[in-house]
Amino acid sequence: MLSKYKYHIWLHIIVLIFGFTGILGKLIEADSYLLVWYRVGIALIAILGYFFITKHSLKITRKLLFKILLVGVVIAVHWITFFEAIKQSNVSIALVCFSSSTLFTSLIEPFYFKRKIKPYELIFGLLIIVGLYFIFSFEFSYLNGMLLSFFSAALASWFTVLNGMLVKETNAKTISFYELLGAFSIVSIYLIGANGLNFSAYKISWTDFKWLLILGTVCTAFAFIVSVEVMKKISPYTVTISVNLEPIYSIILALLIWPETETMSSGFYMGTIIVLVTIFLNAYFKRNKIDSKS
Repeated sequence: MLSKYKYHIWLHIIVLIFGFTGILGKLIEADSYLLVWYRVGIALIAILGYFFITKHSLKITRKLLFKILLVGVVIAVHWITFFEAIKQSNVSIALVCFSSSTLFTSLIEPFYFKRKIKPYELIFGLLIIVGLYFIFSFEFSYLNGMLLSFFSAALASWFTVLNGMLVKETNAKTISFYELLGAFSIVSIYLIGANGLNFSAYKISWTDFKWLLILGTVCTAFAFIVSVEVMKKISPYTVTISVNLEPIYSIILALLIWPETETMSSGFYMGTIIVLVTIFLNAYFKRNKIDSKS
């Protein structure tokens, strides 16, 4: 039984790990720029180790390398705004608002893939706006965190669509490595510009470093490698549905760890239910579209 469903089990473990990313973002006290810099740096070292063992080639053309590095810049800003959203609100608020990426993807994807926007995508987009309206109405004190999370969601949708185009030119592992390299480079340039060679500005506490090791190795490098393997065995629909569970896992974990600060109003949960149900309906409609073509 376990052998039959092992890839499904691994998929949910990965989604749970992704959900834990938000928890770590709140536990780590370092500012968002330093947090992302350490996360990406640790992940790069871990992935390089994996590539060395598996003898994975990183050869690509200069033109493609430039494109991937630019996408890495988008990812860096996405992560920085995501973690800053958590620090300026809480895990629950940031993750639910981040779920608006479904809406942004429905608007961005047709532009790049030169197709018409589907009617159901617009309807689902409006439903997400309704859900987010409830959250805004009842949790207005977290406005800055919400806006940052929306911006992060838009960037996440953008680089996901760009990856959909890049993966046609080379393999996902190579793309992910160079995107991380691009993210690390741009954050390094920012930190050097802001702090110069003042090494004390890069210091973090031992507690932060321990959480960052988990974030960089388990939540980034390991999750990336396993997710690539899992997607070879499981249908895109199953992956999409499972990934949509990430905010649910995160909210449950946050409630268990910080019940005082993560317990929200009834309006928040009403809006959350509308957003999450809409996301699952979107995945269901896309599944039906895939089935109708097969």
